[in-house]
Amino acid sequence: MTPFYCYDDARARGFEPFALTRPACELRAGGELLRQRWQRALGAPCAGFLGAPHLASFDESWAPGTAPAATGLLRAGSIVVNSRCAVSLGPVDIEGDVWACDGEVAAVRLTTDTPADLFADGRKGLASLARMDGTVTPVGGRWIGDIWDLVGLLPAMLSEDIPILADELMASHAPAHVTVIGSHAVYVEGGATVEPMVVLDVSAGPILLRKGCVIQSFTRLVGPSVIGTGSTLAGGRVACVSIGETCKVHGEVSHAIFIGHSNKGHDGFLGHSIVGRWVNLGAGTTTSNLKNTYGTVALWTPGGLRDSGLQLLGTLFGDHVKTGIGVRLTTGCVLGAAANVFDQMPPKVVAPFSWGGGAPYAAFALDKCLEIASRMMSRRDVALSERGRALLVAAHARASQPAYAAAWDAGA
Repeated sequence: MTPFYCYDDARARGFEPFALTRPACELRAGGELLRQRWQRALGAPCAGFLGAPHLASFDESWAPGTAPAATGLLRAGSIVVNSRCAVSLGPVDIEGDVWACDGEVAAVRLTTDTPADLFADGRKGLASLARMDGTVTPVGGRWIGDIWDLVGLLPAMLSEDIPILADELMASHAPAHVTVIGSHAVYVEGGATVEPMVVLDVSAGPILLRKGCVIQSFTRLVGPSVIGTGSTLAGGRVACVSIGETCKVHGEVSHAIFIGHSNKGHDGFLGHSIVGRWVNLGAGTTTSNLKNTYGTVALWTPGGLRDSGLQLLGTLFGDHVKTGIGVRLTTGCVLGAAANVFDQMPPKVVAPFSWGGGAPYAAFALDKCLEIASRMMSRRDVALSERGRALLVAAHARASQPAYAAAWDAGA
């Protein structure tokens, strides 16, 4: 098979609060990670990602298909895809030279051996690597222009993705003891468990339950939704969600993405939000996703305050974030990676590796952060590897750089 590489361009490298600890291709878009979308489309393995230098030690080898940072030479004939293109899940013609989505170059086949360092700063345009006389193949999909697009596009993408995934998984229909409301389909992969007194509401879109997931009694799950492998819904109303593997979710949740391995095990509203990996939301943590003025939501970005254009937008939780009990988060809140906060209402922007019960926060000591990360991961039967440890060390160092820290401070 022809290998491919996921390239985070300069825009993708600004997808905070996630860009500090993960490449953009490892973000969840619709029913799958962006990398997984290209794997399905091309029918080929991902050989690596081309991302920011501080991600050189990125390691999620416990997650199937994850590839390390690419180094050395990328061989002629390999394919480089733009991580920001959420390609449709159907197969594409892999024999082409250039793949275009909505008139923009989404992927190219390399004509010569190419050093990975060529992509080091994210400024290289894929179009410049394409053969002038190459065959251009159109592909379906959507571009992720800004991090909040993952939330805004979620309902439409889930509705498109679920039937394709279900067909591939040979999923069956809902068991007879479950109450189903609506006319869209329910798909249950072998090994999923749905307890009695569960309501599956497919009035607005389909539902897919992946193997090993558990939907406990007194849960109302509203489509379109995907519940990932090994995840548990422990009661409450959960609507329009893409939940990755090994999460625990309870309470009122709406239009939310869980990348995976995170915990919202208690009451509290979570709406129009993205939850990174290894996040734990304390009991009663609640997000606001709608302004009192009903206007569009602005939020911090590395380039300054931006209007998302969305009327509904909650909180972006970076990897390894922890919140205390009763924390209330304002509309369009951004919590940086490994922030550990427990005041009643944190500010709209909390820098990575912050610690405390009120702003201005103290710096989260690196040794303590690594200890807590290791403990949480072990509860999911995952070890914090040496590479994973090195990634957090590099992220901590980057978060301490004056220019990087100043951008966060400007938004606080």
